[in-house]
Amino acid sequence: MAAEPNFDKRTIAMPDFAHLKKMEVENLLNYINSRQTKPDPRKVLSPDGLKNPIPEPIKKSELTLKLKYLFTAPATSDKIPLARINTMVVLNDDPKKVFLSDLRGIVYHFNEKELKPYLDFKKMVPEYIHVPGLATGLGSYAFHPEFLKNGLFYTAHSEKAKSRKADFSYADSIKVTLQWVLTEWKTNNPEAETFEGTRRELFRIDMVSQIHGMQEIAFNPNSKAGDEDHGLLYIGIGDGGASENGFPFICNSFSTPWSSVLRIDPAGNNSKNGNYGIPASNPYANYKEMAGEVYCRGFRNPNRIYWSPDGKMIISDIGHTNVEELNIGQKGLDYGWPYREGTFIIKPEANMKQVFDLKGNTSSYTWPSAQYDHDEGYAISAGYVYIENEIPALKGKYIFGDIVNGKVLFVENKDLNLGQTTNIQEFTLEIEGKIDNFRNICKNNKTDLRFGQGANGEIYIYTKTDGKIYKVVGCE
Repeated sequence: MAAEPNFDKRTIAMPDFAHLKKMEVENLLNYINSRQTKPDPRKVLSPDGLKNPIPEPIKKSELTLKLKYLFTAPATSDKIPLARINTMVVLNDDPKKVFLSDLRGIVYHFNEKELKPYLDFKKMVPEYIHVPGLATGLGSYAFHPEFLKNGLFYTAHSEKAKSRKADFSYADSIKVTLQWVLTEWKTNNPEAETFEGTRRELFRIDMVSQIHGMQEIAFNPNSKAGDEDHGLLYIGIGDGGASENGFPFICNSFSTPWSSVLRIDPAGNNSKNGNYGIPASNPYANYKEMAGEVYCRGFRNPNRIYWSPDGKMIISDIGHTNVEELNIGQKGLDYGWPYREGTFIIKPEANMKQVFDLKGNTSSYTWPSAQYDHDEGYAISAGYVYIENEIPALKGKYIFGDIVNGKVLFVENKDLNLGQTTNIQEFTLEIEGKIDNFRNICKNNKTDLRFGQGANGEIYIYTKTDGKIYKVVGCE
């Protein structure tokens, strides 16, 4: 038997198919090509992607921030995080009353010695869920500026998918993982130590995944009776993971509420569902093709909304894989997501782990006022401007940090300007008289760092991983 010819069968040329017509050959080639596995552009890395978007490191300042341990919050789980303590709120019309929430469904009265339950969500809302984590649960809450008169306050919480018909949804071919719900509560007695009263739903919104939901609701504390903003509720809504799951069109429009900060009038009724009002001064209130609730947009996860003493609305935006942001929020502006992350291009149709140089791109997107990349941290934890006089070295500084590694950072509030990035600096930490860091204290790589501001402008820092609460007591 003759030996088999020695050649690589993969190099055999395709026959010329002389017996086939040209159109038949093209059809055959099209069929073969259609059966080939094509690379998924969302998995392919581009050689133009920036490996280190912000090469300049955050400068370590000469300031040492002194912290005093107060107490440990009640554990709401026997697994880390032990207490998902999250949002601190001061009552507008009685600043002596301070509250702190746990994402697992409890709103507490806060003082520097203990937490006392005010409202237990698990008992009040049977549909409420706080799993699978990643900010699900009792996302945020806000007391009406005239709470002591009208007894009204508001909450954002998560429920299972299809609990009820959503007011904001998308094509039914796209998965709904859960819903976020905005609720108005009316207490029978605003002076009571625990809540008793009624609730009504304002709206609910579907989310593609469990991440980046309705993270923040807040009233502008600087507004007074008669001001345009008085009694209007701001609502930070993330993209719900739409971009990362291949549906960037859900969160890339002024006609939808995702990736936006909304502003509504809870006392009004001109919304589509009639449960709240759309302020006439909203930028798109009079455009039928737009979502009239939208105040500004272009955020992946507008995790916190805070008004500085000089009236700036500061919106923190937790980034994807590269950049964390602080933004100055203004009516009608677009901050770029899902086509910008910080001052860089990101491509939702490609691999979103990469960002690219703008290279002179002059779009209408608004730049952040401060940013850092993931050499320095992984998720921004928004903070507050120090307004007391007891610690002169902190006066006028916006103090914030990183959720994961527990670094505590600052920028000068006067340097936070619309669309102009400013430098960030890092504090050295002295905790209970010892130079230390939160990763070491928590004994975990993720500290789950959060910030709160009390009745007189005091700043508190707490770590959800172990539930410990600290007070800023000095700086030198």
